[in-house]
Amino acid sequence: MQANMQKNDALSLLSLVDNGLVDPQAFNQVRYALNNMTATDIAHYIESSPIKLRRLLWELVDSEVEGEVFSDLNEELQKEFLQGMTSEAMATLVAGLDTDDVADVLQQLPDRIIPRVLDAMDEQDRLRVETVLSYDEDSAGGLMNTDTITVRPDLTIEVILRYLRRHEDIPEVTDNLFVVNRNDTFLGTLPLTRILTSSPNITVREVMDTSVDAISASASASRVAQMFERHDWVSAPVINDQGELLGRITIDDVVDVIIEDAEHSLFGLVGLSDEEQTFTSVRRTAPRRAVWLGINLCTAVLASVVINLFEGTLDKVVALAILMPIVASMGGVAGSQTLTVVIRGMTLGQVSRSNLRWLLNKEFLSGTFNALLWATVIGALASWWFDDLMIGYIIAAAMVINLVTAALAGSLLPVILKAINIDPALAGGVMLTTITDVVGFFSFLGLATIFYI
Repeated sequence: MQANMQKNDALSLLSLVDNGLVDPQAFNQVRYALNNMTATDIAHYIESSPIKLRRLLWELVDSEVEGEVFSDLNEELQKEFLQGMTSEAMATLVAGLDTDDVADVLQQLPDRIIPRVLDAMDEQDRLRVETVLSYDEDSAGGLMNTDTITVRPDLTIEVILRYLRRHEDIPEVTDNLFVVNRNDTFLGTLPLTRILTSSPNITVREVMDTSVDAISASASASRVAQMFERHDWVSAPVINDQGELLGRITIDDVVDVIIEDAEHSLFGLVGLSDEEQTFTSVRRTAPRRAVWLGINLCTAVLASVVINLFEGTLDKVVALAILMPIVASMGGVAGSQTLTVVIRGMTLGQVSRSNLRWLLNKEFLSGTFNALLWATVIGALASWWFDDLMIGYIIAAAMVINLVTAALAGSLLPVILKAINIDPALAGGVMLTTITDVVGFFSFLGLATIFYI
């Protein structure tokens, strides 16, 4: 309750200051309200503010929490706030952050700037960050944090407890210690629960868990998310090709991956970049949207060209113009349903060559069932509406053709697009709409031409 009041007070004051209605001394009150929030809340508050206020809010954040706040901001705002900073200021900004967070921040910088920031760090931090930066940002190596606690299998639980007590704190989200040999080869995990409940005199080897699957550093971020979901992990070890422990991935990083994937799919289905934010400036928003609107215009023109081929038929049978959108619309909806299910299955790693035939079969039968059902309904309605049995048969046949085509296209498009390295979430929707419009108009008007002309 108090945090919400502070947010509201800060917003009210800032709005007044921005409009020149409050003396600049009011900034002290805003600064106090802002810095009494958690770092996550401050970041959310900045992201939720209009563009003119964002830089103002950022400058009011205390230096002690500046790094934590910065790591919670979206990439677009990070790039904006990094502009004009010196390499020393950037190094100070990321000091104390987890290695993976530092790497995420540095990846927003131009390549020529990164070495300068690394040189401004102390040697230990620099080596850790360089290890993470050597991997792709969308891989397990790019997600991992090198801050881990490792133990040897021949140590006793009592020694482990004494070792832990010498630390003022341990890394956040620590549920396991990692067991390695003298060559840092990963052997298994030692859950904190077993440390607390086991006899102090037994060795780590006797109670360690050797069944845990380590994640390869080259594994994709999506694969990591799938493994966490499947095994209900809180944290997991990351190893290289030689089996050596490199670091760990924690559930908070995986949640970020899941949210990013969900946003990417959501925005992709309507042709938007996943960098689009609620308060992104017009200068950035308009060009991004214009590209996909232009592509959609081209596909719409193609559909219009198909309609124009049957201009004579439309002139003679006006009812066709009234019924024509129904066929295309039903195909678009049916195809989108299939497309969404298949893209989700691919994201979760459930679609492969072994089950693709079964998936196509299922979607074909489902599409056929719905095609026959709704073709019967619209055929009867059209016949009654225009008192013409033939037009009912024509629209029913066109409906069957388009809905079956939509089901097959919705199943195959994501697979084909992925095979040629095109993002199905981004391109699938536009291509599917084109297919269902063209097939719908062509089948409906083509059949009408055959039977009426």
